[in-house]
Amino acid sequence: MSSPRSAVVIGGGLSGLATASLLAADGWSVDLLEQRDELGGRAGSWSVDGFRFDTGPSWYLMPEVFDHFFRMLGTSSAEQLDLVRLDPGYRVFFEGHEQPLDIAADRDANLALFESVEPGAGAALAAYLDSARHVYDLAVQQFLYTSFESTAAMLSAQVLRNGPRLGQLLTRSLRSHVAARFRDPRLRQVLGYPAVFLGTSPERAPSMYHLMSSMDLADGVLYPRGGFTTLVDALARLAEQHGVRVRTGATVTQVLTRPVERVRGHGAVAAARGVSYVDGTGVVRDLAADVVVGAADLHHLETGLLPRDLQTYPEPWWRKRDAGPGAVLALLGVDGELPQLAHHSLFFTRDWTANFDDIFGRRRRVPDPASVYVCRPSATDDTVAPAGKENLFVLVPVPADPGIGRGGVDGAGDPAVEKAADAAIGQIAAWAGVPDLGQRIEVRRTIGPADFAEDLGSWHGGALGPGHVLKQSAMFRAGNASRKVDGLLYAGYATRPGIGLPMCLISAELVLKRLRGDRSSGPSPAPTRTPSPRTVFPRGGA
Repeated sequence: MSSPRSAVVIGGGLSGLATASLLAADGWSVDLLEQRDELGGRAGSWSVDGFRFDTGPSWYLMPEVFDHFFRMLGTSSAEQLDLVRLDPGYRVFFEGHEQPLDIAADRDANLALFESVEPGAGAALAAYLDSARHVYDLAVQQFLYTSFESTAAMLSAQVLRNGPRLGQLLTRSLRSHVAARFRDPRLRQVLGYPAVFLGTSPERAPSMYHLMSSMDLADGVLYPRGGFTTLVDALARLAEQHGVRVRTGATVTQVLTRPVERVRGHGAVAAARGVSYVDGTGVVRDLAADVVVGAADLHHLETGLLPRDLQTYPEPWWRKRDAGPGAVLALLGVDGELPQLAHHSLFFTRDWTANFDDIFGRRRRVPDPASVYVCRPSATDDTVAPAGKENLFVLVPVPADPGIGRGGVDGAGDPAVEKAADAAIGQIAAWAGVPDLGQRIEVRRTIGPADFAEDLGSWHGGALGPGHVLKQSAMFRAGNASRKVDGLLYAGYATRPGIGLPMCLISAELVLKRLRGDRSSGPSPAPTRTPSPRTVFPRGGA
């Protein structure tokens, strides 16, 4: 064609920016529409009184996925981000135990830690991590970078050779897989916790996801200095460098289609021809495109922007899905230092089963007490808080239910949200030995499930996206393309491969692969370029 093919991307979060960048670098003419005034989506930022808070993702795992993505755009992680390796990677506090456990930045130190807690656990962890690495490598080469358009990924020699083992890992829970190898409840919790990153619980996650432990216990945890807003800035910069036209304050109201003749064996009855949107001045505009990529919330895209007869995932389909957890967030600016907390700290309740049942079970409620996550980026980064003060991001997993309410500034949020935040602050103060924590808080903002629903369009107010239970994993997860509308593709946390920043970057590449007609199961070949300096990860953290 004499002119480049055109694409419009709906949503300016990480997956939307990544998709737009990859398509533009591949020769497409790309427009990106974001309804909010700022880019980033869930990876947002809030600043006040010298504090700068990330309001979303805070863990940098799977660095090789970021490395590959940046190579696809002719650059590198080292050139775009200032990465620090955290040591400890994170600290874990346990109800009923005075001393926390520090998870180190390297495998050998963690083997020694496990052995010190439970004789024989060091050797058991070594075998566990070997298995985790094997399954992780298999996932990267066969499952993560494929849309499952063909059976090749499932019928490769490598998959068939590992078939019986994969079958066991898919049909056994992560909780039982861990319990068969470790006795100490603390070690079981450390190994089961990654299920929360996947939007579910250890009892509900397939044991295949023990692969997650190879990331934090063997590879270590990184942090981009300046916070995760620097990742958003890098993607926005690369998008514009490759020619993407970014429009904020642009609310898409409809995916425009034209009818097509149904072909035997092909279910599409329409083809995408662009979108209709409302610009920042309230004017309704149409934007033509050969391809539309929905990188916003999939439920909203399907049920809000398409008529019922063109929905691949209509409302009845969603009623059978697991929305994953919601969250109450507390952004706290604290006077004085908090050496009791690491960059990442986890607070685990003794009765985990009850805790997770409160979130995912039939009779859902805000857990009390709750298992809590705390990020203290000021332990590593002096740009996120004034000198002599600390920046805390507190996350309390709760049911995905907008009825829990919205947050607010200085205690002005809805009662259930503020109550959960108060309880978490008290818990942190008691377990970490900071009795005056509450009195030292100078800045406070809370965020609740209703904020996720209303501000981000998140289905059920979920904080992460549909959980990775078996029926929502790999080929069972929502697909990356509409079955009713040709040229309508999807990227983001609700589609394949799933939840998390690395998965969102991969979902963007899956759009590119589909448009290229590439059905291979591994990462795309990156363009050749002069190697950049090797990334060096200095030690950091508390």
